[in-house]
Amino acid sequence: MLNKVKQLQRGDTLIEVLFAVTVFSLVAVGALAIMNSSMETAQRSLEISLVREQMDAQAESIRYIHDAYVAAYPNPVAGQASGEWANIVANQVPQASVFGTCNPPSRAFVINTSTVKVEARSVITSNVQTYAQLRLTTPVTSEGLWVEAVKTSGLNYIDFHIRACWYSQGLSVPMTLGTIVRLYVP
Repeated sequence: MLNKVKQLQRGDTLIEVLFAVTVFSLVAVGALAIMNSSMETAQRSLEISLVREQMDAQAESIRYIHDAYVAAYPNPVAGQASGEWANIVANQVPQASVFGTCNPPSRAFVINTSTVKVEARSVITSNVQTYAQLRLTTPVTSEGLWVEAVKTSGLNYIDFHIRACWYSQGLSVPMTLGTIVRLYVP
């Protein structure tokens, strides 16, 4: 009987304890790695959503200026939205820059979405660490967001390439987004 009691009270060996701690550590490290990866994915998703909103605001501002110009055609009013079309046309380039590069061309511009004015001389920075955005300061500062008006030879439209570029956390290459808005000139 005493032998049976001693067998039931027997503890774990050192090897069994070390094995259990090792298995627990591997599971914990794996769970932390998955959580970290999920947080980076969620962060990138949020950044893309915020940048897409900024790009949509630029596209809507360009469409608004175009619609005001068409409504006032052939007499656009300087200082109003219809008169801003001339500023856009003045910043046309013969071809768009290479997509995926973070270097806005010299004629890149942004639209101040609060005043609906073309900010051709705005400060456009390209090495952005958070996400591409437009700061409505004086002067307007564009962090990794710009518009290129690309003229087409012989055709009656302008393609607006709206670009965004920023360095997201955990990536060695920049994140880039782009969209094109085509507007016809009367």
